[in-house]
Amino acid sequence: MSRSTQSASDVAPLPARADLEGGLSVSEFLKNSAGTLTLADRRLIVDQALVLLEQNYVHLPLKIAMHAVNPVQRLRLLRTQLTRVTQQTMGPEWQFHREMASIFMSVRDLHTNYLLPKPFAGQVAYLPFVLEKATEDGIDHYLVTSIITGFSAPGFELGVEVTHWNGVPIGTAVAINGLRLAGSNQAANLARGLDSLTIRPLITQLPPEEEWVQVTYLTGDGSVAETRVAWEVGPNLPPTTDLDTLSPASLASAVDLDADARNQARKQLYHHDVVRLEQEQQVHAESGQPAEPAAVGSADIPTTMPAVFRARTVQTTHGTFGQIRIFTFSVTDPIAFRDEFVRLIGLLPQHGLIVDVRGNGGGHLHASEFTLQTLTPRAITPEPVQFIATPLNLALCRRHAAGAEGIDLGPWFPSLDQAIETGATFSAGYSITPPAGANELGQTYHGPTVLVTDARCYSATDFFAAGWADHEIGPILGVDDRTGAGGANVWTHQLLLQLLGDRSSESTSPYTRLPQGTNMRVAIRRGLRVGALAGTPVEDLGVTPTVRHELTRADILHGNVDLLERAGEILAGMPMRRLAVSATRIGSDLSIVVDADGVDRVDVSVNGRPVASPDVAGAAVTLSATGAAAGTVVLAQGYQKGNLVAARRIVV
Repeated sequence: MSRSTQSASDVAPLPARADLEGGLSVSEFLKNSAGTLTLADRRLIVDQALVLLEQNYVHLPLKIAMHAVNPVQRLRLLRTQLTRVTQQTMGPEWQFHREMASIFMSVRDLHTNYLLPKPFAGQVAYLPFVLEKATEDGIDHYLVTSIITGFSAPGFELGVEVTHWNGVPIGTAVAINGLRLAGSNQAANLARGLDSLTIRPLITQLPPEEEWVQVTYLTGDGSVAETRVAWEVGPNLPPTTDLDTLSPASLASAVDLDADARNQARKQLYHHDVVRLEQEQQVHAESGQPAEPAAVGSADIPTTMPAVFRARTVQTTHGTFGQIRIFTFSVTDPIAFRDEFVRLIGLLPQHGLIVDVRGNGGGHLHASEFTLQTLTPRAITPEPVQFIATPLNLALCRRHAAGAEGIDLGPWFPSLDQAIETGATFSAGYSITPPAGANELGQTYHGPTVLVTDARCYSATDFFAAGWADHEIGPILGVDDRTGAGGANVWTHQLLLQLLGDRSSESTSPYTRLPQGTNMRVAIRRGLRVGALAGTPVEDLGVTPTVRHELTRADILHGNVDLLERAGEILAGMPMRRLAVSATRIGSDLSIVVDADGVDRVDVSVNGRPVASPDVAGAAVTLSATGAAAGTVVLAQGYQKGNLVAARRIVV
């Protein structure tokens, strides 16, 4: 299969060959996908699922209460049913996979998944177009925003409105499809129901039951047309990070795997230029050369991470501002992520910044929480996380209480040990992100900022949005009424097995290797808010925006013009700040120059010791300090009417 694409996104793709070579129809794919799981394999899988949900799953009490579900009892019933059949009389494998996926999805937690084995894993089912929702005058419209060239139907082009899906009104079809999935709230269910109408990663979802869909749509002249569109199945791009390998990235993982795989598929189908740039940079990295910054679109600032960031200057009727999209936090080097973010926003206008995390399914918690410090003068308190108090989690923390092998679960061990006596449901809360790293750099951008979110924001992005709100960094402009509400650190079964050992060799371990490449994930530690909502879980609740904006037809088809106008209006109404600090070493003394706007006082310290607290009125102030050695840290904190509003940290 070789196709180019059309797209109505804010950055049109470059002409390129589609990468899903050898796409198959659903029937062809399933014909070549005979199951290989034995009855013993199925029983083992159910047993291991019981271990994860009964003894590791941190949200189990919350899910039972909020959604009236009992996944543990469903697994027990399935296990009983498997004792009553033989190898010859057991049902087809797809039926077993569907039941397991349904049990995991019943908890409505995108962190807690049953992951299908090969040949499903690594594949994606897709239709040759993408739909997005626009709302005008309270009415939802579902518009075609991307089309794979090679697909054609009379009048079917970018911007056409789909009205029915297999004869069902499109809004109802989206809602019904969303009920099959694991969104934590209605907004998340609807968002995922829409996404999976046309793209379904087969690591988390089985292929569609239907081989084709009947699409009813309005052509450009307003007439009604119909076309039959066949599903295809082809290889997806690999995940952005390896979550099974024991590493800092996997231990600090907080990602919606389904969204990550879907974004990889979208990138492969509709943004070949990004794939090409990533491949070129990978070649540089493998040869030991630093990646050269590259731009996806002509308006973009070149970046070393084209699949992670997109930065540009935007013009609105309220002024000219910077915009940075963060597509994912799935990286292996969170400090490189933070530093590239800082570099990019430093090249944008300094009098207003739009940080857009829509569609970001999360990733590395350190990358998420390390970035917050760059936008606020406040000290960042990373979200604390808790284990559920069970004997198995106690064994995990006891095994890694001393920080051996670079894995430190020691902070959680005493409270889990004590829970045996106190009956506490959860351990004490400690952050995964080191507070020192979350405050190492400090504020670098001093203009007003606004965060843009939607219901697809999940996991590490929920942590980012919660941290933004809890530290009062700026307004949150939401295109949905809350974020996706994924509040946990997530580990795979393979990772847990490495942490505690295989049952066959470690008598104290309940884990054993899963057959035929099957895998599972579980929310292992739940995140709690800080600040005014301290102690509130993020899971199921998410982060509520301060301002709502429903995406319009112009947003969907013309680069978010109305959304950016609304963001510009918010930024234009916020106060401006500027704080510049420089220091010159003269022997063992320092000459420090502070230049600030929008503040009335600046407190200056050197290596943590106060030096001066001058009033400022738009003119630069020069100070002196003695006894400065190399590596001296100068911190300037600007106040307005007694409130800390800006900070700058430099190392001399």
